[in-house]
Parts: sequence; C-alpha cells; structure tokens
Amino acid sequence: MRQRKRFVGPVLSLLLGLSVLVGPSGPAVAASPYERGPDPTQSSIEARRGPFAVASTSVSDLSTPGFGSATITYPTSTSQGTYGVVAVSPGYTASESTIAWLGPRIASQGFVVITFNTQTRYDQPGQRGDQLLAALDYVVQRSSSTVRQRVDADRLAVIGHSMGGGGTLEAAKDRPSLRATIGLTPWNLDKTWPEIRTPSLVIGAENDSVAPVSSHSIPFYQSIPSSTAKAYLELNNASHFAPNTENTPIAASTISWLKLYVDGDTRYRQFLCPGPTPSAFGDVSDYRNACLL
Repeated sequence: MRQRKRFVGPVLSLLLGLSVLVGPSGPAVAASPYERGPDPTQSSIEARRGPFAVASTSVSDLSTPGFGSATITYPTSTSQGTYGVVAVSPGYTASESTIAWLGPRIASQGFVVITFNTQTRYDQPGQRGDQLLAALDYVVQRSSSTVRQRVDADRLAVIGHSMGGGGTLEAAKDRPSLRATIGLTPWNLDKTWPEIRTPSLVIGAENDSVAPVSSHSIPFYQSIPSSTAKAYLELNNASHFAPNTENTPIAASTISWLKLYVDGDTRYRQFLCPGPTPSAFGDVSDYRNACLL
C-alpha cells in the first residue's frame, strides 16, 4: 500500500521559505541555485546517459585512505558551476565492477561520482559506511585539482548495494549532514534506524532471498522517522543482484532522489511524488513515500 505523507526536508524547507518571501505573485517554489541541466522528462531520467559529457580517472589503492582502489567520474563542463558528490559501495564479496555502471550514468546527470573497492570483500556494513565517508572526503580534499574544482563539499550523498546499502544507513547515522542516502537491496543486522535525518531512498527486490524485503528493506524504511524524507521502491520479480547490471528503474529513481535532495532541484519531485504506480506486470511491485506533495 502506498503511504502518502507530507514532508518538508531541509533543502525543500529553505526553498519553500524563500517562496513565501517572494509573495503571492512569485513562483510557488524558488528555483534552486544548484539546478543543473535542462528540464527533466521521464525519458531523460531513464536514459543511459544524461546531458553532461563525462570523464573518469582511476585512483590506486595505494593512494586511498580508508578504502580501496576507485574510479572518479565527473562532468567535463564547468560552465554550470560545481556539482554534488556521490560515493558508491559494492556489496559483500563484490568488487567495484558490480556497481561501476552507476558512475557514468549518475555523473552524466550532473554529479561527481566515486565508485570504489572496499578494503576487503568481507567488510561489514559499519565498515562500508566508514569507507563511503572516507571516499567522499577523498574526493573533496585529496583528489586531483581537475576533480576538486568541480566539487561542492556541502552536497554529499552515498549509495550502496547489499552490505554497502546497509552501510549507507551507517554513514547517515555517523554524518547527519549528508544530503541523501540510497540503499540498493540493502542488508544490515540492525533493523531500526530512528536516528536517520538524511533523506533516504530504499530500493528492495521482490524476490530477494539474500536480504528479503520483509526483514531488511521494509523494516529499514519503516523505522526511519516520518519526519525524515524517505521512500521505498520495490523492484518487481527482481533478485538481490538486480543492482549489479544496468537497471532503468534503479537509475531513474536514484537520479531523481539525488537531484531533489542533493541539488534541491524541485523539477524532479514529479518523478517521486506520488511516484511510480505498483503493478503485478510492471517494473515496480511496491512504492511508498513520505515526501512533499
């Protein structure tokens, strides 16, 4: 059942406050200074590549403090200003290659993205949360000048698959200043997250036998306070490993979430609120949200 709750997140609260100051003749919501790219459409958020040309640079594990080797993908243009930063962790026993597709797909929509290997393939969610934060800090503080000149250090987000998805909640608990978290078929022994204040998107898979939604994704979503922007999307007939290959529903919802909460770009709200309609024959079997309507 879809939950319809009204919520105003920290970025949206500021924007709505600005619109009030404009007065009744002004726009309903002030435009974010971090809007990047043309007006979005369903086709644009589903496209394999967005409007920004991108380049990538590799980082050796000898250079990375607190995580393994990595790839940073970033928009080549600097004409629209700086970009938010997104760190992406793989799951248990998996390598960067399993989540590498997210790098260029998200970066081409106007973000700097670091996908990385964990220090060991057996790292637990807490360790992966620490490494997500270390990867963000590396991009902001120690990456090449070419990358750093494109970065907005105040607009940071994390994404993770499986134990990496459980790690996104750990990262948000440790660093509430994060703008967004996205867990992809997340796994964690801790089922309750009342301390989460970061807008959180949880993407589960209906046929997940590794991290069943009934004992992982749904409890995670339900335990996040109703005062926090949150959404739960369930992939129809999908397995735990759905995030390991190009996936349009994952990409479209992830891009929209990052745009809305990292960039404060309310043009993307239309794709999340009320969001996709669940269907037994479509891509999405369940969708719930607690966002501004």
